[in-house]
Amino acid sequence: MRVIITGGTGMIGRRLANDLARDGHEVFVLSRSPKLAEGLDAAVRVEGWDAKTAKGWGPLADGADAIVNLAGANLAGEGFLPTRWSDERKKLLLDSRLHAGQAVVEAVAQAAKKPAVVVQASAVGYYGPRGSEDVTEDTPPGSDFPARVCIDWEASTQPVVEMGVRHVIIRTGVVLSFKEGALQRMALPFRLFAGGPFGSGKQQFPWIHPADEIGAIRFLIRSGDASGPFNLTAPNPLTNAEFSRVLGRVMSRPSLIPVPGFAFKAAFGEVADILLTGQRALPKRLLEMGYTFQFPEAEAALTDLYRGETAPAVEA
Repeated sequence: MRVIITGGTGMIGRRLANDLARDGHEVFVLSRSPKLAEGLDAAVRVEGWDAKTAKGWGPLADGADAIVNLAGANLAGEGFLPTRWSDERKKLLLDSRLHAGQAVVEAVAQAAKKPAVVVQASAVGYYGPRGSEDVTEDTPPGSDFPARVCIDWEASTQPVVEMGVRHVIIRTGVVLSFKEGALQRMALPFRLFAGGPFGSGKQQFPWIHPADEIGAIRFLIRSGDASGPFNLTAPNPLTNAEFSRVLGRVMSRPSLIPVPGFAFKAAFGEVADILLTGQRALPKRLLEMGYTFQFPEAEAALTDLYRGETAPAVEA
């Protein structure tokens, strides 16, 4: 297969590109700074783009098997601490997604032989805060800022459907990694023996192991009858308190000291709601399609990652 990945230097894109390349597929990663792309397999080809148009890379879409559009500025920011959502930051978060989507649509429109599928990234934030309600792909969208971003993000590549291209939307939960993302931030207090849930701990925590995130994307690429939205979350979601207790067991640390929700909100503003609210998102359509999760349970998932990602490097 020939697969084009936008946002291919992020956590999901990097893993997906390397996984496909190791299996002998032709993989192109689009980056605004190709010389700075790190962590990619030598077989992955990195192409420059402006993240707004098909200029320079558009011909790659002609006859491609898949375009996976993951591009968009990180909602929580790139640093260890979350970045507040100022009006300027909100505009950046939305524009980065809409411009990337427009570039993908432009490339597909120019292609004589259309790509077989466009996989469009989104998030379970699409549904807004939902308490303990079971959330499937049929659940209507929320109305808060992350939900509005997801709605527009998903719509950004919808025009490819009118061109005869299969369109898959992946609404992803928290992709677990001790090296980056939400779990890295959550794990630090545990390392200091001060870990515990965020806020009340009653909010839902939709999670997924990276192996299943990548496995599900690849499954949806090759499943010719898959289209529309899919929740990419493990089938056994937990509350934040339940997840914190499992995390503590895996790290051999207590889970007794909660992070006060009001303090977290005061420090980081609206962005704090990412961890203080949640969705009990279930992968209903993915399971119906026949995908088998490698890590359906949080303890096995965290144990696998903790052993693999925190192990000391072995010198040659």
